[in-house]
Amino acid sequence: MKRMDSKLYPRFYTERIIPFCKGLDVIQQAQSGTGKTATFCSGVLQQLDYTLVQCQALVLAPTRELAQQIEKVMRALGDYLGVKVHACVGGTSVREDQRILQSGVHVVVGTPGRVFDMLRRQSLRADAIKMFVLDEADEMLSRGFKDQIYDIFQLLPSKVQVGVFSATMPPEALEITRKFMNKPVRILVKRDELTLEGIKQFYVNVDKEEWKLETLCDLYETLAITQSVIFVNTRRKVDWLTDKMRSRDHTVSATHGDMDQNTRDIIMREFRSGSSRVLITTDLLARGIDVQQVSLVINFDLLHNLRTTFTVLEEVEGLGGRVAINFMTTDDERMLSDIQKFYNVVVEELPSNVADLL
Repeated sequence: MKRMDSKLYPRFYTERIIPFCKGLDVIQQAQSGTGKTATFCSGVLQQLDYTLVQCQALVLAPTRELAQQIEKVMRALGDYLGVKVHACVGGTSVREDQRILQSGVHVVVGTPGRVFDMLRRQSLRADAIKMFVLDEADEMLSRGFKDQIYDIFQLLPSKVQVGVFSATMPPEALEITRKFMNKPVRILVKRDELTLEGIKQFYVNVDKEEWKLETLCDLYETLAITQSVIFVNTRRKVDWLTDKMRSRDHTVSATHGDMDQNTRDIIMREFRSGSSRVLITTDLLARGIDVQQVSLVINFDLLHNLRTTFTVLEEVEGLGGRVAINFMTTDDERMLSDIQKFYNVVVEELPSNVADLL
């Protein structure tokens, strides 16, 4: 079962997977939810030599949660192939990483800091690496990983195949790709092909920022919600909103990047088990949420850029058929208008019968 059936994924296979499987360098620019992860995971799996239990593919991601999510996808797609995948991320045991890497893996998915550390210690050997994938390149470069990425690339074999996957390709991203890509094939997904099918999108005009909290509490007092996720812009706001909700006797969980990995794992286990019904978090952790019972997503803030504002909803696995509510102040009206034009969608005002939709 070396090759996957192209009939199952005709669009992915013909437009996106084939160039990568042919060993070509690839730049794929497409919004979240359009199949980037499936593309490079499938491309990697089809080029591995499964008789050689050495790292042959290195995938970098900007957050621990995204790296762990990619690892899950890689494992699921490669289950019957016997693929060995390991996520190297900060906040976990260095010794455990070293033990697993020394025992042998086919693919390493990780964040730049931990991956570079493993390469520097020679716990991760680069000799057999033939594929290098950079996911969410725009996020990584905007968050200051540029030097680390270049340092990692310098340690890889000279003929390594490179795949860069990103929602946007700003000039600084293109600049760095020129340094280590060889005549890359550029693959674009048109924005008018993007959909949020199955997700009902609404907005609530709260006028002022200070009225958001009251509006949120009113919603939770009037709606019967299985589980919900509330996205805010900053880590500080996660803590603030969590304190405010708890002071009003709402049981909520919260997670953000300043928490250590063990604490975040415990919180997510509680949320997945259903012992906590409300999770407050930042959009950067969206990819770590794979809870099927989520019935409502609330964008407490219209998030800080067009890409995450709207497509953050696509990151919550199993969200189809659910409701998303966007809180909008007077200052946000222009942004919401831009979002609707950019994604070719209509976001309607929240109806009075919203309870019937959940």
